[in-house]
Amino acid sequence: MPISHTPKTATPDDASAVGTTLARAFDDDPMMRWFFPDEATREASLGRYFATIFTRQYVLHGVCERTDAAAAFWVPAQAQEKAIPDQETIQELTNLLGDRAELFGGAVEMAAQHTPQEPHWSLALIGADPAAQGQGQGAALLRSGLAQADADGMPVHLESSKPENLPVYEHFGFAVRDELRLPGGGPQLWTMWREPRRPADV
Repeated sequence: MPISHTPKTATPDDASAVGTTLARAFDDDPMMRWFFPDEATREASLGRYFATIFTRQYVLHGVCERTDAAAAFWVPAQAQEKAIPDQETIQELTNLLGDRAELFGGAVEMAAQHTPQEPHWSLALIGADPAAQGQGQGAALLRSGLAQADADGMPVHLESSKPENLPVYEHFGFAVRDELRLPGGGPQLWTMWREPRRPADV
């Protein structure tokens, strides 16, 4: 059966599939490797991490879409203050991260200091299973979310720690705003920004 790359709304019932897809997508991501350095347990830990923030954070206050082999979490401008983890979620993530929790907290704090203050959409996460890369799964989700942000007349902000992804985002209209080095000897993090487009500009 061919793999569908038509975006559809992700629901809480998709948590396991979304977690698995994103765990595979981010296995080689520098920041996720820094947070989850143990190769033997990384995929399982990442699956739990993504499923947790999906069900407890983004599916409640964001726009979550998936294809058969990719997933994306967006946060509209009006939901920015709501789409943050509550204390119970923070405790769950702390337990999952173990001795890397403090590094994670420092990274989150630094990223928050560089989050634009003007109203915007955020592309919180996007990833495709490497087995399906090149099939347009991630691109379909990018186009879908950007179309919604454009319809809202809003710019879009994202962060990436994978330099290979920067040209992909630039192709979709993003430009690098800041280059950060995460505290504690962490990897480089790039923040990117895209101004809204009218339908004829896309």
